[in-house]
Amino acid sequence: MSEVACIGTSSSRALMITLLAAVLLSVAAPGAEAARAFLVFGDSLVDSGNNNYLATTARADNPPNGIDYPTHRATGRFSNGLNLADIISEKLGAEATLPYLSPQLTGQKLLVGANFASAGIGILNDTGIQFLNIIRIFRQLQLFQQYQQRLGALIGPAAAKQRVNQALVLIVLGGNDWVNNYFLTPVSARSRQFTIPQYSQYLVSEYKKILRRLYDLGARRVLVTGTGPLGCVPAELAMRGSRNGECAPRLQEAARIFNPELAQMLKQLNSEIGSEVFISANAFKMNMDFISDPGRYGSIST
Repeated sequence: MSEVACIGTSSSRALMITLLAAVLLSVAAPGAEAARAFLVFGDSLVDSGNNNYLATTARADNPPNGIDYPTHRATGRFSNGLNLADIISEKLGAEATLPYLSPQLTGQKLLVGANFASAGIGILNDTGIQFLNIIRIFRQLQLFQQYQQRLGALIGPAAAKQRVNQALVLIVLGGNDWVNNYFLTPVSARSRQFTIPQYSQYLVSEYKKILRRLYDLGARRVLVTGTGPLGCVPAELAMRGSRNGECAPRLQEAARIFNPELAQMLKQLNSEIGSEVFISANAFKMNMDFISDPGRYGSIST
């Protein structure tokens, strides 16, 4: 599966994870981090095992996934070890949020938060159709509503609403809409329908609807990561015949167009809402800084 979870080396991923965690934690009130719930939405970059409970090919329940995880076993994370959501939980001083489909997510565990992410999904419903039975983003939002009902039954509706309003929220979407949709085949349906700039505008407009819905459901502090350098994903380099590690130019073009448009949309959405709800994190720049100058971060090459 050509997922953006494969960007760069483990060192570059660790760097990006640390920086993104710092961005998210900066929006939390000092001293209040450990008491906050943490809610996660998105794709394989943050899926902590939901797809293990689904009949889908988009699963990471086998080696080498998990080789550097504390248990040294595959957990359903598309990673050799911890993922972005895990690192943020660590920085919060809290236990990792459980996959929403996990039978262990009951009782007091609900107070910690929940991870609704599912590998393979995108902003669009037709992204990742080759994987089958994945939790598309609007289904994730439906499960978020269900989570709030369960939380309300545990601590009361008013307390549940307050906990959700105060929660830190992470959403990671967009990469699959390019690598597993627009660029999935040389002449995909979406590439026949849109130019790269047109498709980017379409994605951003659809993403805005998702974020508005997330706000309507109670999210008030949301980190939105954008995409990394899609043309540098190892799987994409292999498929496109990169001989010396040069990043695929059209995928890089897509990321360079999409990310600024996403950031601008977040500013507009915050203005419409009248509050700084959505925080943009430039994952593309973080990764490219590492790829361009690995020595600065203690690595020899990427």
